[in-house]
Amino acid sequence: MTKTVITYEYDRITDIKRLNFITDSLKSNIPDGGRVLDVGCGNGVISRHLGQFGYEVLGIDISEKTIAVAQQRNTYPNVKFAAISAEALTAQGETYDAVICSEVLEHLDHPQLLLNTIHASLKDDGLLVVTVPNGNGPRELCVTRPMLKARNNPVLWKNINKVKNALGFKGTTAQSQADNLDHVQFFTRKDLQDLAQASDFKIVRFAKTNFVEDVFPFSLLTKRLKFLQTLDCQVAEILPYNFTGGFNTLWRKSAG
Repeated sequence: MTKTVITYEYDRITDIKRLNFITDSLKSNIPDGGRVLDVGCGNGVISRHLGQFGYEVLGIDISEKTIAVAQQRNTYPNVKFAAISAEALTAQGETYDAVICSEVLEHLDHPQLLLNTIHASLKDDGLLVVTVPNGNGPRELCVTRPMLKARNNPVLWKNINKVKNALGFKGTTAQSQADNLDHVQFFTRKDLQDLAQASDFKIVRFAKTNFVEDVFPFSLLTKRLKFLQTLDCQVAEILPYNFTGGFNTLWRKSAG
């Protein structure tokens, strides 16, 4: 019997860790061939990864540019992509065994509106997987927030970009080709729990991602040395939740 070899499009260890969390969550809760909706799918990396396990996956995003990339890279007949909003899709009356919302909520001005829409798209016994950066984690505090403030100073921002270019930082991600990837929400663990409750969900599992491997100047080394990325993810597991770079979470609809 030939064993299926699972491939990864992501290169960073923390991204692979996130993919494994999503996959393991689905394997434990969703039937083979289950219907999965990947909201804000970007380039479709997660959708295509889940396609390897036989799930019927629909990846959606409002960015036509990023959906074009997702479609061009797709080779799985059980994986489809569409440039459509979650609200428009829900209006069609479709429901899913699982919904993935990975690295999306931090980009939204009103994340609860999307969660309300997801709630309507999810079967009563369905599963929602949400991943977000830790709003008070090392990267958000030391990189993301300072960079957002630096944009208000044109001279400073110009010099920062010169340094980033010289060090080989491109400012793009493997996840999305969207033009605007700014973070406008900074979630703590309690913030997520409150948001889930307000949207009639309950978070049944919290998991950690990495520690400081994507924080400058550590990132200069870790992006070249994979064993340091692995070590960093292991360190995150033994530290309190406040020190993790992000949250991988499992949600279910609240009873009653």
